[in-house]
Amino acid sequence: MLPKDVAHMGADGRLLAAQEPIQSRVKGIIGACSGNLVEWYDFFVYAYTSIYFASAFFPSGNQLSQLLATAGVFAVGFFMRPLGGWIFGWIADTRGRKISMIISVFMMCAGSLMISVLPTYQTIGVAAPVLLVVARLLQGLSVGAEYGTGATYISEASVAGRRGFFGSFQYFTIVAGQLLALLTVTVLQHTLSHTELMEWGWRIPFFMGAMSSIVVVYLRRAMTETVSMQEMKRKDAGSIFGLLQHKRAVLLVLAFTAGGSLYFYTFTTYMQKFLVVSAGMNPETVSIIMTASLVLFMLCQPIFGLLADKIGIRTNMLLFSGLATLLVAPILFALHSVTNPYAAFGLVVSGLLIASFYTPIAGIVKADLFPATVRALGVGLPYALANATFGGTAEYAALSLHSAHIESYFFFYVAALAAVTFIASTLMSDLAKHGYLDGSGRIEANTGFRRRGLL
Repeated sequence: MLPKDVAHMGADGRLLAAQEPIQSRVKGIIGACSGNLVEWYDFFVYAYTSIYFASAFFPSGNQLSQLLATAGVFAVGFFMRPLGGWIFGWIADTRGRKISMIISVFMMCAGSLMISVLPTYQTIGVAAPVLLVVARLLQGLSVGAEYGTGATYISEASVAGRRGFFGSFQYFTIVAGQLLALLTVTVLQHTLSHTELMEWGWRIPFFMGAMSSIVVVYLRRAMTETVSMQEMKRKDAGSIFGLLQHKRAVLLVLAFTAGGSLYFYTFTTYMQKFLVVSAGMNPETVSIIMTASLVLFMLCQPIFGLLADKIGIRTNMLLFSGLATLLVAPILFALHSVTNPYAAFGLVVSGLLIASFYTPIAGIVKADLFPATVRALGVGLPYALANATFGGTAEYAALSLHSAHIESYFFFYVAALAAVTFIASTLMSDLAKHGYLDGSGRIEANTGFRRRGLL
């Protein structure tokens, strides 16, 4: 019989103390989530300020070519995520979650500080855009590191039976970072003149992000490590070979991320352009609609996280992917022809509420599929690959189909990827019984891939 102060021995072989002070758990999760907020603020503020600094780094050509050049640099950051997921997954599994997250924040700080002080093309010539690319490479690596290690840490620091609630704060802070970046730029637009923003004002948000990172480093230094030295020293810790011993779990993460990321970016990052370009709505009205929708979406995260703790993570995944498969195309068709801003708000919120079945448990469901020795790598690398492939290309795919006058194909593309996620969810067994965090750790043996002879 276990002692009273021990709640459960997880499949990792670690004793999880029920009497561990809740304060230390909360401090750790605050440290993880604060970094998440700052990193996503830094990542998105680039997109919101690019219209002001594009000519400073790409002076030749018209404004469209300059914006395309800055968008290309933005994409470079997106496609560095898999490398960040790989490198920092290895660091987290072999050196600890804490050190991985501290390094990732320093890297984001360095990238933001670089952009805030970079000389312009007029001053140093072609070295200016080259250094801008280097800064975005650092930021892309950092964001690639943040998701996998952050999700891993939160899943391990949270309490059994409340993992969905604690996990919900990861996407809560992702959306908060996006909103904070938008708010910062909006304040500057109402404080500085257009000329001042073009000349030097655009540097302020990057400098603010770099300074905020220092606070995050302080918070993360106080975090308690969640993986044991014994697990970090194992031969297969953080290795691709060790990860491939869990190929069914890797496939599940790829399938979950493909549908989840594409759906998420469709209703967040791309939706603002969709309502302007496709629905023909006023940009100022669309900004209000999207800001209000994202605030509501952010506030829904803990509520839907608690729901997942009640009904089970697998049920949440089935609800998200099933509803998305059936309803995403009708919602997008309705938004395509919407004229009333209140109707547009209702439709966007309905799409985001469906996403809320997925986002609070997106990190937890992936972390529960892997043992501690390859957990950060198992969450970070497959997620980053699928996120860059499907989430990162969502806007490009949608705009390309729109320009070809076959935009409705994109609606069915999102539905098809949601259907892939639904199939994967049906193949996943009950994590409460067979997952690595609270179950037997026999997720591979009980997955539907094996039961159906698919692998």
